[in-house]
Amino acid sequence: MARLPRLVIPNHPHHIIQEGNDRQLIFRDDEDYQRFLGWLKESAREFKVSVHAYALMPDHLHLLASPTTEEGLARMMQRVGRYYVPWFNQKYERLGGLFRGRFKTSLIDSERFFMMCSRYIEFNPVRNGLVSDPADYRWSSYAHHAGVRQDALIVDHALYWELGNTPFQREAAYIDLARQPLSAGELDTINQAVLKGWPLGSDAFKTQLQQKAKRQVLPAKRGRPFKVVPAKT
Repeated sequence: MARLPRLVIPNHPHHIIQEGNDRQLIFRDDEDYQRFLGWLKESAREFKVSVHAYALMPDHLHLLASPTTEEGLARMMQRVGRYYVPWFNQKYERLGGLFRGRFKTSLIDSERFFMMCSRYIEFNPVRNGLVSDPADYRWSSYAHHAGVRQDALIVDHALYWELGNTPFQREAAYIDLARQPLSAGELDTINQAVLKGWPLGSDAFKTQLQQKAKRQVLPAKRGRPFKVVPAKT
């Protein structure tokens, strides 16, 4: 099924993935990661996007972020690209694009999937065999949430604050939560949603989205045109 046009709704969390063109490396050394994170922090502040979680992988990256405007995510990612890609090309004496087309995104049902998606993102380095403990990976937000080190890029979501009344309680609760592995089905659900642009949530959540956005948010059944049904009052 084809990927839907990007759906962005202000003040909702979105899972974002950006891949290297032809799976080429987009980060080659520590300086690359540091530069990207610096420009991401500046861009997120400029366009009022709250970044809740991230993982920068050698050939792709994941973000969990909430924009305050419909254009915020796109403007943030465009600004980062305008700085990072020319800098990267000059450093490595290369030409052309670095990223594989537009970034992909999936709007998240906070109550049901926010914490699951955060864990999915932060355990990506473990699943890819880069580290055995997510706290050992320098280029993700796990260490922040686990209390290993503070990360100025991160704006903690309200659901993270609900894990405890003190920083120690929140960090301990998050570590316990993170120890519960995601099932193969959960991993596939999150992965398919972001790659195809589907919202990640319950059927009720998706129905509410269609009414709010007045547009299709899931692939229509073959042979039947999409129509928004007015909400009952």
